[in-house]
Amino acid sequence: MAAIHERPALYDQADIARAGAFVSIDGSGKLRVQRGYVRPEDEAPEPEPALPEADMAQFATTGHDSELPAASAMRLAANAGNNGAVVGNTGDASEPPEEDEGIRPLSDKLLTELTAYRTLALREAVGNEPAIAYLAALHALCLKLFYRYGSDSCLEIEPKSVMFGAQAPGLADTPLAARVDARHRNWAEHLPEEPDELWDVLGSFDTDSRDALFAHCVSLTINAVVESYNRRPKAIGHADKIAKAVSLDLAKVGWTPTADNYLGRVPKARILEAVREAKGQKAADRIGHLKKGEMATEAEGLLAGTGWLPEPLRTPGTYQPTTASAETIDEAAPTVEEMAASADEKAIGDDALEDDTHHSADVADAIAAE
Repeated sequence: MAAIHERPALYDQADIARAGAFVSIDGSGKLRVQRGYVRPEDEAPEPEPALPEADMAQFATTGHDSELPAASAMRLAANAGNNGAVVGNTGDASEPPEEDEGIRPLSDKLLTELTAYRTLALREAVGNEPAIAYLAALHALCLKLFYRYGSDSCLEIEPKSVMFGAQAPGLADTPLAARVDARHRNWAEHLPEEPDELWDVLGSFDTDSRDALFAHCVSLTINAVVESYNRRPKAIGHADKIAKAVSLDLAKVGWTPTADNYLGRVPKARILEAVREAKGQKAADRIGHLKKGEMATEAEGLLAGTGWLPEPLRTPGTYQPTTASAETIDEAAPTVEEMAASADEKAIGDDALEDDTHHSADVADAIAAE
């Protein structure tokens, strides 16, 4: 049955010559082609109805009467009764024809006015029903984020989910991305295949399930990426507020500075700054003489396990550098030069003590000789 319902539509060749298609990109980034659309000016003209031969014969005359314009003959025929008598006023062409008493579709203008009133009434009613408003918003989000063509909602909510293929190569292969994808697949398994069944399914979920699904949908719309061509300082400021609200700590999430993801891609001054913040000034001084590649490698080992983060990854008001504790560790651990100097002092002290011993022995021998 699915193959029957999804089979491509076939169009007449004459319709193909007039029709066109809409080409766009859907929410998943795939090409979307919608065929079978015709502009109003390209619509095929409707054929005029032919008059019966008996009616046309009634108006066929000889002489100058036969020279009546075709439009006049058609108008007279429209006003003719079944018995051949003219029932309308054929002299006044400006008089509108009498309306047909059959049921006809409402005019576009009237339909717009009526539905505008209904829309306003819906806004007032839903505004007094938080639970229904929440369900409607969840329904709109799910349609856009889980279905290829999710347009079955009257809510004009358009969630967007940024893909990170070009912005951050390799990000999709990280454990963090794997957890988000697994959560999305889990929810997709609990939703119906057809979008028109989604409303009833969401209504059957318990409160905790709806809350969890809503949180997942909202999370997919977050975009805190800073791009040179699309600067959004207010949006990034809002991302900071959300990060603070959820106590986001990128170090606990799993990010750690390495030569590949940060240290090897910044100047030496920033490498030393990172080591100084995490391990103290003396640790930074010990690697200050190294070349950049060696410095990045050494810094990676020094920063491992410290929780240090570059500024773009820090959550304002919650990030706490470890400089103070690192300085204490550095002061307690002597450097190689200090250890060597201490050894030299010890050697000198031993020589002095030995000289004092020999001097004391010489003095004793002198006293004994006396």
